[in-house]
Amino acid sequence: MLAHEITYEDFNGKEVTETFFFNLTRSELIKLQVSVDGGMQEVLQKIIDSQDVKSLIHEFEKIVLAAYGVKSEDGKRFIKNEENSLEFSQTAAYDVIFTQIATDEKFAADFILGVFPRDMDLKKALEEAQKEQTKAAIPPPPPIVDTPSL
Repeated sequence: MLAHEITYEDFNGKEVTETFFFNLTRSELIKLQVSVDGGMQEVLQKIIDSQDVKSLIHEFEKIVLAAYGVKSEDGKRFIKNEENSLEFSQTAAYDVIFTQIATDEKFAADFILGVFPRDMDLKKALEEAQKEQTKAAIPPPPPIVDTPSL
């Protein structure tokens, strides 16, 4: 479960800081996996590889809203339903987290890793992809070339 503190300005102009909770269970992940051809991991990888930002943002939105919920006071239930998701999507807090996910690759990866069960294979795959992306972003040092002395 990911507990994420979000500071936002509500629609009365008041700055508010709240903690929001996100979690995907194994059963929910299975449902997400079978809801698309090739499974979510393959779909996300194809979108990333093709750099189809529109599709990637759509998939992230599905994941955020599927993961959002409200913890029961006793901590035994995590209440997720269409009403809670709709209410959350209508808040300025949703706007803040959605913007972070859409504009910050590291935050997006950390968010996904945070909502998935800790021991899922996808977590390892995303971590590896993030490492490879980091390696690709850092150019190798220039080769050392002997220069003739004059």
